[in-house]
Amino acid sequence: MVTGGAGFIGSHVIRLFVNKYPAYLIVNLDALTYAGNLENLKDIQDAPNYKFEKADITDEKAIDGLFEQYKFDGVIHLAAESHVDRSIMDPLAFVKTNVLGTATLLNAARKFWRNNLEGKRFYHVSTDEVYGSLGAEGFFTEETPYDPRSPYSASKASSDHFVMAYYHTYGLPVVMSNCSNNYGSHHFPEKLIPLMINNIKNSKPLPVYGKGENVRDWLFVEDHARAIDVIFHEGKTGDKYNVGGFNEWTNIDLVHLLCKIMDKKLGRAEGTSAGLITYVKDRPGHDLRYAIDATRLNKELGWKPSLQFEEGLEKTVDWYLQNEDWVKHVTSGDYQNYYTDQYAKR
Repeated sequence: MVTGGAGFIGSHVIRLFVNKYPAYLIVNLDALTYAGNLENLKDIQDAPNYKFEKADITDEKAIDGLFEQYKFDGVIHLAAESHVDRSIMDPLAFVKTNVLGTATLLNAARKFWRNNLEGKRFYHVSTDEVYGSLGAEGFFTEETPYDPRSPYSASKASSDHFVMAYYHTYGLPVVMSNCSNNYGSHHFPEKLIPLMINNIKNSKPLPVYGKGENVRDWLFVEDHARAIDVIFHEGKTGDKYNVGGFNEWTNIDLVHLLCKIMDKKLGRAEGTSAGLITYVKDRPGHDLRYAIDATRLNKELGWKPSLQFEEGLEKTVDWYLQNEDWVKHVTSGDYQNYYTDQYAKR
């Protein structure tokens, strides 16, 4: 079972597993909230080893019923509320989904696996934001103490602690990863890169928090899916792995690079899109810098990023420009009708 499989990262994980492991039955569990989009998976929705189930991870009865029905051997848990700005506006929604939802899944796994843990695995996918904010030097390692600064990161930190508590208390076979910012296709356009691409294309203002000096480490989403694959299959039970791109950019430098790429793709004079940059009031509690040390994952499991950032960003821009219907459906809300059209009538 992959939770949140209709979301940005989840859809890439689903696609990878469905295509790579034909002997697995991959069950996609998603509540189809605003960021869940089944159009992300149109290319594999009829695959014989793929099933979709619409349910909320906080619904204990529904989750228990799915464990009973499918007899899951593994869970890859990606479902989460993940947008910091939304967490500032509605923190309790993040507590419910990220904390209670994770605990509900863990408890179902504990109940249904307690008589036979052989071959079972609960993989919890988390974020680098649980570590807090870095200064100009240093990197987050797997031993970095937690210091969350937003309701989002606090809710993810809490869910991480529940995962490890179930490992230590009940012996549940868990593994965990904490990842840096992802970019790539099928990303909901409230997030920085797809928002900027869409606004540049439509000559709308490009809002940049503060002076744009905040630093993030960026990872191509397909590389993250490959990391999840190797950690799920080969990671050490009870351990955690940091996943990062070794690729730090300030927000303003990233926006300028996007402007340059978009001007070239759209046939505009260089510098045209940069004129759209608009500085806005900084986000409350905005962490200055995140940077992941993914050395353990590289040394122990042999994973490393496959793309340089400029190459990955060009591929991302090309995808958004070539998939205008997807962007229109997402920005208009029409994508939310896809489930009814494709699944409810079956």
